[in-house]
Amino acid sequence: MNTAFQHLSRSCRRVLVTSERWFCSLSKSPEQIRQLILSHTEITTDHVIPEIKLHLITARCALWTSTAVDTPFHDPFWAFYWPGGQVLSRFVLDNPQLFDNKRVLDVGSGCGASAIASKMSGALTACANDIDPVALEAVKMNCDLNEVYVDTSSDDVIGSDLRDWDVVFLGDMFYDTDFADIFQQWLPQLSRRGVSVLVGDPGRYPLINHPLRKNLVRLFEYPLPENCLKENSGMSTGTVWKYQQYTR
Repeated sequence: MNTAFQHLSRSCRRVLVTSERWFCSLSKSPEQIRQLILSHTEITTDHVIPEIKLHLITARCALWTSTAVDTPFHDPFWAFYWPGGQVLSRFVLDNPQLFDNKRVLDVGSGCGASAIASKMSGALTACANDIDPVALEAVKMNCDLNEVYVDTSSDDVIGSDLRDWDVVFLGDMFYDTDFADIFQQWLPQLSRRGVSVLVGDPGRYPLINHPLRKNLVRLFEYPLPENCLKENSGMSTGTVWKYQQYTR
């Protein structure tokens, strides 16, 4: 069989399998999803925010070395604590006065750690927003572990008004240039409405080399631990930025 055709066939099979798993996850009950999460993750505090317990896929879990075809989840981004999210959560816990009595929305929240951190820091309300329904079940489980409550939302809020929120988190959301382009249009709108936007990022190319970078003010920098370096191609430092709209 032609090599290119074989590659295409394998790619099509992967798409079909992951799509099937996505729709299967939507058809499962919350309790079934929770059982899958319990079976394939472990509770850990091995990250830069040991105050927060999380259900994550670690090196001790079978899925750590599995392929996408082998996982029961569709793209379980929520099962890994990305470095931008880690440093953002660390900043939130270290500066509770900035979030006390604030309304906080964590966009693309994944495991929900930053939303949880804001609630632990005195936020009036906190919401973990992610379009993956499995992620939102994981967030609820992580809230239970840490004895806090945050709202959850599966709405696609990128580009939305969000004037009802005081602070918006973007933890490790600049992994794609297309997203960065969208944010370049969206963040000025949020800023004009008085919404404070905080970005956690470990130096990903789509952010550092994007025109949006000139509107970001560095608030905090934190070295990433050894296990995080191994998981994220040697990225050594996480940074928290605040979006600042400059006017002439």
